[in-house]
Amino acid sequence: MTNRFCVTATHASDDPDRATVAWVIANAALASGKDTMVFLSSEGVRVGFVGGADAIHHEGFAALCDLIETFGSNGGRILVCTPCAKSRGLDTSELVTGAVLGGGAGLVEFLTADGAVASVSY
Repeated sequence: MTNRFCVTATHASDDPDRATVAWVIANAALASGKDTMVFLSSEGVRVGFVGGADAIHHEGFAALCDLIETFGSNGGRILVCTPCAKSRGLDTSELVTGAVLGGGAGLVEFLTADGAVASVSY
């Protein structure tokens, strides 16, 4: 059985429900001892930057900025799609704790390094 888990998150303020649930699942995987990565692409890249999740709070869940902070502080990996961020004019020097810029190659490397990986997308 694999010890890796990947969540692909493609939403931010455009869909607070999906944006939030992605991070709830990522934190659960991390708390379960999985080597967990969140891949941020499309609109999801916005929450990979300082302040990008501050106004997102879906009812019934912790604030998105708190979920992201918890994930990064507990050793979760965050891969922010470089082309997605640049196409949105985001300042690539303002990443949240645990985040790095990368592209499809970084995602493929994580998904294939140790065989099968459990993966979900939101």
